[in-house]
Formats: sequence, C-alpha cells, structure tokens
Amino acid sequence: MTKATDQTPVTSVERGRSSRARLLAAAVELIPEVGWNAVTTRLVATRAGVRSGLVHYHFDSLPALLRSAAATVLEELLGGPLATMTSAPDPAEGVVGALRALDEFQGDDPASVLVTEAYLAATRDPELHAVMARIVTGTRDAVTAWLREHGTPDPEAASELVCAFLDGVVLHRALGPVPPADAYLEPLRRMLAAPAPEGDPR
Repeated sequence: MTKATDQTPVTSVERGRSSRARLLAAAVELIPEVGWNAVTTRLVATRAGVRSGLVHYHFDSLPALLRSAAATVLEELLGGPLATMTSAPDPAEGVVGALRALDEFQGDDPASVLVTEAYLAATRDPELHAVMARIVTGTRDAVTAWLREHGTPDPEAASELVCAFLDGVVLHRALGPVPPADAYLEPLRRMLAAPAPEGDPR
C-alpha cells in the first residue's frame, strides 16, 4: 500500500466535499447571526471562502442549503439528549439526564437561535416544515417506544409532554432562571412511573 504524504494531490471529489461542508458550516453560523431571511448567497459564499456559484452547484437553491443547515443542527441537538435519555434505566432519570445534556443550550446560544429561526421559517416553507417534522416526529417516536418499554401509561401522550417539556425549558432559559435539572426528578417520576401491580401498597 502506498503511504499518503502531505504532497498527495487533493481530488476534485475531496474538494467538492470540503466546499459543501464549508458552505453548510457558514450557513449554520450566519442564520443565528443575521436571521433566516437575511442570509444571502453572497454572504454564505464569502463566509465559506468559496465562489458564489458553488452554492448552487452543491445545493438546488439557497433555501435548500438553509434547510440542510437547520436539519444538521436539529439532528445534532436532539441526538445526544435522546441517546442519554434512552440509555437510562428509569424514565424520570432519563428525562433529567437529557435535560442535563441540554445544559449548553441556554436559549440564546447560536444553536438554539438557529432552531428558533428554523421553526419560524417552517411556517412559510412547506419543505422545511416537512424536514423538521420528520426529525421531531422520529425523536418523539423513539421516546414513545422507550416509555412503552418501561410501562409508562399512555406513552404517546407522555412522550409529547416530555418533548414539549425539554423544548420549553431551553426556551425559558433565554428569558430567566429555571430550576436545576434535579428539581424535576420527583414530578417526572410521578408522571412517568409504571402503575403498581395489583396488591402493591405503593
């Protein structure tokens, strides 16, 4: 096998992947900085350090690039807390663990602002709405399945409450102090606990 060196020429495919990644990263930075509707092809290309024409080479349109950026951030934002939650042995502890995993998102950080901007844009963009709905629905379905495994009553409704709770806490953090994650443990335990077996005095 030939050992790669620093002088190994970069292929056109690698250059293309690099340009596409830089464009996505630029869009992710610009959406929270200037707002969804203020992002332009020129701004993205300048931030990415590429020619403006490459935006439309790698993406069908500027809105398509913005949709991809929003999907990337939303999937990353939800993926970590979901994995933390569903690996916990107890539903209440899992939700509190997910909340702790969201500590870096304080509502006014770039990722939180980007997701808020995307939610608003989705009300006017059916394609973005469909993309975000797929991600959110997939997350909710995973939480529902996990709660069902733990015997939580009405797991579909409980999953909706859990997801809305996590969203709400992140949004409220931008407006003022919220209780620490552990403060929610007992209320969540009461809401998510499986029914006691017949004859159990609990």
